[in-house]
Amino acid sequence: MSPVMDSGTSSARRSRSGSPDPLASNAGTTLPYATRSALHLKGLVPSGVENFVVQEQRALEQLNLKSTSLEKYIFLSWLRSTNSHLFYRLVLHNLREIAPIIYTPTVGQACEEYSHIYPFLAPPNAVDGLYVPINEVENIEEIIQNYKESIKENDTPEITVITDGSRILGLGDLGMNGMGIPVGKLQLYVAAAGLNPDRCLPIVLDFGTNNRKFLDDPLYLGLRQHRPDDAEFYTCANRVISALHTAFPDMFIQFEDFSTDHAFGLLDQWRNNALCFNDDIQGTGCVILGGFISAVEQARIHPRDQRILFVGAGSAGVGVAKQLVDYFVIGHGIPEDQAKAMFWFVDSRGMITANRGDKLAAHKVYFARHDNTAQCSTLEETLEYVKPTALIGLSTIYKAFTENILCRMNQLNQQARPIIFPLSNPQSKAECTFEEAMRCTNNRVLFASGTAFPSYTIPETNQVCVPGQGNNMYVFPAIGLGAVLCKPSRITDTMIYAVAKALANSLNEEEKALGELYPRIERIRCVEAELAAAFIRQAVREGLAKDEKWVELAKNGLAEGMNPDGLFTQHMLDEVKKFMWLPAETFEQLRDAHPHYHHHPVVHSDSDH
Repeated sequence: MSPVMDSGTSSARRSRSGSPDPLASNAGTTLPYATRSALHLKGLVPSGVENFVVQEQRALEQLNLKSTSLEKYIFLSWLRSTNSHLFYRLVLHNLREIAPIIYTPTVGQACEEYSHIYPFLAPPNAVDGLYVPINEVENIEEIIQNYKESIKENDTPEITVITDGSRILGLGDLGMNGMGIPVGKLQLYVAAAGLNPDRCLPIVLDFGTNNRKFLDDPLYLGLRQHRPDDAEFYTCANRVISALHTAFPDMFIQFEDFSTDHAFGLLDQWRNNALCFNDDIQGTGCVILGGFISAVEQARIHPRDQRILFVGAGSAGVGVAKQLVDYFVIGHGIPEDQAKAMFWFVDSRGMITANRGDKLAAHKVYFARHDNTAQCSTLEETLEYVKPTALIGLSTIYKAFTENILCRMNQLNQQARPIIFPLSNPQSKAECTFEEAMRCTNNRVLFASGTAFPSYTIPETNQVCVPGQGNNMYVFPAIGLGAVLCKPSRITDTMIYAVAKALANSLNEEEKALGELYPRIERIRCVEAELAAAFIRQAVREGLAKDEKWVELAKNGLAEGMNPDGLFTQHMLDEVKKFMWLPAETFEQLRDAHPHYHHHPVVHSDSDH
């Protein structure tokens, strides 16, 4: 049989992939002799023809030869830009090792150095997203048209991650350098949930930076001007989002790492008008809720008796807390006012109260205490006043949970297991480590962190304990996949709650027996399929799903009522898995890949499509 050629190859597509032909680019050294002849590559490449396993071994060898995480990041970025199938095979087969390189914590350093490493992340002129300067917002339609001309007709983007770089992780205002976050996030959408990499669009709004370090950096590639005021920001941001929504009306929009007020403002403006989601507010709350549900079930204390103290009151902290309130209301029938009264917050000025004497930011008002009998100016004072059963940190303050605070949490919870979640990342911003929490609580802690920590071996028993990581990659890929498939008109809090409940439900018996709060990362693809199925089912229950295929599929499995339970049918799960993109494992799969979702005929029969 003669080789099947991609007749849709265009000069624009060639510039994007960095190769004369996408088949040759993704096959590399596995390209058969006959195909090399057809592509006029005879004599232009080494004569050896190898399989994908050997190709992957060579890439892994080169990765391991890099001496720093940033060098590994640069190597992997170049690989993704030149051979996406090999890149994603490498990621999926080594997810625990590679995820911290392509995303947190290494992506934080990559963002700080982004202008310095940008030319070495991809071939020259390779298109990997949109850079939208504030002084070009009036030309946004032209920018979008330029992007359309750089992609194949069937590669219309179905998901975007968009940032303005103003609050990157715990690192602050990184300006245009924040592009590393949308790029990294979309890699996780592909690896974890099987979104099509050719239909993912990273975007950075280059609205300037107030960070003097970058304004003075001669190698900085973004606009060298200060950020606009709020009025100009919203005018320009809404102009871009409106243009994107017009050009790609079904595209799922994820807002990422905007400053706190702008994060809430954009979500409030768009959540009922477009298919959008804010991972810092909703995603963080969702993944922590999933772990918190598991922790409450193991804490040896009635849910109504929980007293939860948050350290940090930014968008992420308030978003998490509101979703935990939903858990007590929906999962345990506690009235909202009573559930809200189970929460206390500490910010830079101390315990947040309505009568503290300062003007509270709008998003802090909901949790401000009206029943306080004292004003507490420090975390230590608040700890003694509240006597919490759970301590949750989203403060980005390194070591905010001192050993004294951790030991006191243990003393306060002798009849129950203390819940301690230091959620700030990267590691340089984490409130405490897993080892510190274990030592200070006599190994009793129910722990989840925002960044990865190593396992801890209990000296007395040599038992190896694995820390829970409340990594958003457990939930945002599933929400994105579910949204892309069933196309809801909007995303509701109850859909997100259903995903969190499904995450708690996804723990297998071995994980539960070990007291773990999250499923093992090696099971991420199966877990994401379950969470996406639960999301779709809830969207159908609420009458918001627009894709009739999924509406019909879900109807047979619907129970009475609307409360999100995180459940789904096996048939629904099987169908979701069919739409999860996989990198080709053989040249034949690569050659015969489905033009949209790359469903491999070797894996799926014609009746599946």
